[in-house]
Amino acid sequence: MFQPKKKKVYTKKEALPKIAAYCAYQERTQNEVRAKLLDYGLDLEEADELIILLTQEKLLDEERYAQAFVRGKYGLKRWGRRKIQLGLKAKGLSDYCIRKGLQEIDPEVYWSNLLYLLEKKNASETERNPLARRQKIHYFLQSKGYELDLIQDAWRELGLG
Repeated sequence: MFQPKKKKVYTKKEALPKIAAYCAYQERTQNEVRAKLLDYGLDLEEADELIILLTQEKLLDEERYAQAFVRGKYGLKRWGRRKIQLGLKAKGLSDYCIRKGLQEIDPEVYWSNLLYLLEKKNASETERNPLARRQKIHYFLQSKGYELDLIQDAWRELGLG
C-alpha cells in the first residue's frame, strides 16, 4: 500500500544552515523565507526569529531583492514600470523597497526597450486595419507595463502615429 512520504521536521538549529543556503543561492523575500521555514515544520515565532537573524547577517535584504528584481525584469524581460511595481507588490514588499528598486531603472535603457518592443510588435502585427492595429499594439505595450504617455511619445518618435 502506498504511504505518503513524511516530511522531515527541523529544529531551529537544523533549519538555520538550510535556510541560510536557500537565501545565499538567490535573493529572497521575507515571505518566501517564512513559507519555507513553516514548510520545515517551524512555528511562526521560530520562523520570525530566524528571519531577524538572517536579516542581521545580511543574507536576507528586501531592498536588495527589489533592486535585483527590477534589474532582471526591465533589463531582460523588458517590463515597464507599472508591471514591475505590481510584481513587487505581489511579493509583499514595502512601498519603500519598491521605490528603492525602481531607482535601478536607467531612463535611457527603459526608453530604448520601449522603442524596441514597439518596432518588434509593429513588424509582427498582422492586423491590416490601422486603427485596430494601433489599438492592439497599444494594448500589448500597456500589458508589458509601459505608461500611456511614453507609448504615445514612442509612436511619434518612430513616425508611426
